[in-house]
This record gives sequence, C-alpha cells and structure tokens, in this order.
Amino acid sequence: MAIFPQTKTGALPLAPAVPPLPSLRHIGPNWYATVMGTAIVATAGAALPVRVPGLRTVCVTVWALSAVLLVTVLAARAGHWLLHRDQARAHLRDAAVAPFYGCLPMALLAVGAATMAVGRDLVGHRAAVAVDAVLFTGGTVAALAAAVVIPYLMVVRHRPAPADASPVWLLPLVAPMVSAAVGPLLVPELPAGQWREALLLACYAMFGLSLLATLVVVPLVFARLLHQGPLPLAMTPTLFLVLGPLGQSTTAVNQLADVAPGAIGAPYTSAFGAFAVLYGVPVMGFALLWLALSAAMVVRAVRRGMRFTMTWWGFTFPVGTCVTGAAGLARHTGLDAYTWLAVALYALLVTAWAVAGVRTLGGLFSGALLPAPRPLRPATVRTR
Repeated sequence: MAIFPQTKTGALPLAPAVPPLPSLRHIGPNWYATVMGTAIVATAGAALPVRVPGLRTVCVTVWALSAVLLVTVLAARAGHWLLHRDQARAHLRDAAVAPFYGCLPMALLAVGAATMAVGRDLVGHRAAVAVDAVLFTGGTVAALAAAVVIPYLMVVRHRPAPADASPVWLLPLVAPMVSAAVGPLLVPELPAGQWREALLLACYAMFGLSLLATLVVVPLVFARLLHQGPLPLAMTPTLFLVLGPLGQSTTAVNQLADVAPGAIGAPYTSAFGAFAVLYGVPVMGFALLWLALSAAMVVRAVRRGMRFTMTWWGFTFPVGTCVTGAAGLARHTGLDAYTWLAVALYALLVTAWAVAGVRTLGGLFSGALLPAPRPLRPATVRTR
C-alpha cells in the first residue's frame, strides 16, 4: 500500500515546480565592489575637465543606479548576517575574504560623493548634503574600524605566509584614503573656523594613515610577484587594486588643496596647493607604470583562459580614482596632457564597468554567481 495517494491516471505526485531562489548565504562583502565601481563612473564623469554633451545626464542616471545598488547590497548583507551568521563569521576568519570588508565603507563613501557631485541635480543641494553627511560619517567610522580590525585579524588569527601576499590586502587600508578624498566636498558646508579646519586636517590625517599603511603592503605584493610568479588567473584582476591608493591619494591632495583657502590660514593654503602637484605628479607616474604592468598580466591571463569572476570589478573603482586624480592635476597644473589622460582613463573605466556589469548580470541570471539551493527531487513512493 502506497503512503502517498495516486492520481486518477495513476501518475505519482511530484514536488511543485518552484524555481530555486538564490541564497543570501553566498552574498559576500565583495559585492560592495559593484556599488563602488558604479558610483565612481558618475563621480569621475563629473570631474572630467572637458564638456561632453549629455554626459551629466548619464552620470545622474548612473548615480541613481549606484544608490539602488547600495540599498540592495546592504539589505542582502544584512540578511546574510541575520540568516547565516556561521558563514559570516567564517568570512571574517578567512584570510582571503576578510579584507573585502573594506569595500563596505568605500561603497558608502563613493555613493555619498556621487550624490554631491551629480545627485544634487536631482534631489537638490540641501538633500545631497544631508545624504553625503550621513554616508560620509558612517563610511568613515567603518573605514577606520576596518583599517584596524582586519590587520589585527591578519596578525593574530590569519597569519598569512609571504607567498599569500595579495593586492586584496589593500582594501581595508585604502578605505580611510577614500574618506580623505571625498571629505573636502563637505568642508565648505561647515561653519567657517574650527569646524572647517578640523575636517580639513582630519582628512589629511586619514590621508597619512592610509598612505603609510599602503607603503608597507605594496612592497609585499611586488615581492610576492617577483618570487612566486603571477597570481592565479582568477585573482589577476586584483592587481588593479594597487591603483586605488595611488589614484585616490592624488585625488585627495588636489581636492584638499581646492578647499584649503576657506578652511585654514594663508601660510598653509599655498603650501597645500604646491603639495598637491609635488605629490600628485610622481604618484600618477607610478600609477601609469603599474597600470601598464597590470594590463600586461591581464592579457597574459586572458590568453591562458581567465574567466569572469567578481574580481573583474577591480578594473573599475581603482581606474576611476586615477581619472579623478588626473583631473585634479589638470586643474592645478593647467596641462592639457592631464586633461587627455583623464579622458583616456575615463574611457577605460566606462568600458570596464560595462563589461563587468553585463557579465555580472549574466552570472546572476544563470545562477553562476549566486549558487541556489538544489531543486527538490520528485517525491518517492514506498510500497510494501
């Protein structure tokens, strides 16, 4: 005698054909890179030292998309922590995943900066300032926490070997540099005097914090490449992450020099302006060297069969910081060479963003990026 009743035709009942839903268990902190890479397209487009008809409207649209992405990823990550705390803790214990927690503050800061740069066209100046103030505050607190907590975990728990050195290690360290680069947008909004000067100097302090930490890690990454050879194919795009602190620090010194006259006394304003050029020019030169080296390594990896992974988003935000850095140098030097460098890098950024975006959507629809629970098998029948 069968346990489950049979239909009139004698066919056995099957489990309902419900399409499997993607599991939040597989949403890692690396997904914030999609927010960063999208927001920087809007910010970098607004920073270009040339006028392109229609570009401003496109940038506003991209900013709106980045805001939607931020809310979506924040909700997904909240669900990840609520429903899959074991996996979330495992991510923190994993030396390969933990550094990606630096992407959270950078996503907040990137959307906040884009709101001030172009989003104000849609929501108004006052609302843009309020949104950026909230995102900047939350992003800066999270950036400083990540810059301490993740290295602490690496020292006391992860204990990576020299051969494990990776550009991903830079993510939590470069987050305070993003705060230093976008903080100047809020300096003029503060009351003149102590408040403006405090924020200005706090941004310079975060610039120094991130810069010195980066100078410790980048030699480790380069030494690993020299002694151990190229990175695994899937990790090759992370080489572009080194461009992040280079481009972002150049952006920071130029942005800070722009707002210094209204925030600090005359003896320092001219010094900050000179420092922006004296620092930015050689650092941008090294960024171009690293860009060429990284591009050559990516071409090599593609020829050897490199497939799409979420690491491809590493082609976006770091390149975008170089766009804003070159645009800042164009303002302070007046050289057309930096103007066209910014335009060329922006074209590269948009291309990388489009490719990464299309491939990510394809991976989502196919289920390759978000493994779904296995579909239910047909119900079985037991007989005597």
